[in-house]
Amino acid sequence: MRALLFEGRGRLGLVDIPRPEPGPGQVLLAVSACGLCRTDLHIVDGELLHPKLPLVLGHQVVGTVAAVGPGCEVLAPGRRVGLSWLARTCGRCRDCRRGRENLCPQALFTGYHVDGGLAELCVADERACLEVPGGFPAAQAAPLLCAGLIGYRALRAAGDGRRLGIYGFGAAAHILCQVARHQGREVLAFTRPGDRAGQAFARELGAAWAGGSDEAAPGALDAAILFAPAGELVPVALRAVAPGGRVVCAGIHMSDVPSFPYALLWGERSLASVANLTRADGVEFLELAARVPLRTVVREIALEEAPRALEDLRAGRVRGAAVVVM
Repeated sequence: MRALLFEGRGRLGLVDIPRPEPGPGQVLLAVSACGLCRTDLHIVDGELLHPKLPLVLGHQVVGTVAAVGPGCEVLAPGRRVGLSWLARTCGRCRDCRRGRENLCPQALFTGYHVDGGLAELCVADERACLEVPGGFPAAQAAPLLCAGLIGYRALRAAGDGRRLGIYGFGAAAHILCQVARHQGREVLAFTRPGDRAGQAFARELGAAWAGGSDEAAPGALDAAILFAPAGELVPVALRAVAPGGRVVCAGIHMSDVPSFPYALLWGERSLASVANLTRADGVEFLELAARVPLRTVVREIALEEAPRALEDLRAGRVRGAAVVVM
């Protein structure tokens, strides 16, 4: 089968590799679409350490069950499902038992520890597969499976404040903005300085204000979510939130946070991070996505175009999300 294979720093390309076969409790997916994510760049750039090598990238996967392995009890061939970042957990540790499987120390992640969906076929643990709402074509559903899910978890971590600042307006933010507006919140979007197109895009999706991350917010925020992997934005966001406000870092990787005066944190402001996601997050969010309903803006590309699209993602040239369609 064809796959986008990562073999180490500087070695990323389209190759033919053997067709995978499902093992016990696994299903084989015929991939329909797979979204590109900044996490893919963190892996390629060596910022996330110790990936499986060689590795098929991609963890926002929509596909149809082509075959099932021994012991599968729920899924059957022909079923359309989604696969997200969380590939497998132990189910036995303290965190798994408390419903915090996103923190399982033995967790494996799609397109990082196990092969992902930037290929014609993909193997997945049956328990990791999610029901994809019927109203979403594959390309539009793919970004929901990471950008949407992580954004939703970050929104819950931010609390119920009405004025929400979003730093970095990419795939996750363009989905989260719609969820926040559906909940009656006011969204203020902070883009790369000078990114007028990105600011216009944010306003199209309901942001009450949009400007550069170098601009002051018009009034104090109740909470802020950082999708941009730039540690220097942490003190910027802390300055923007009111006393009692919270800043949530939603990326899996971020550059170092510079030192900042305690006065920025004082006043019962808080700083938190979001790590991964749970399967319960997936079920809850995808049901919400269908109710809103959410509209994902995607650039559909062929598999051979994925390396160039990743560079566009790095440079901030992707409006919404880039999705590989098989």
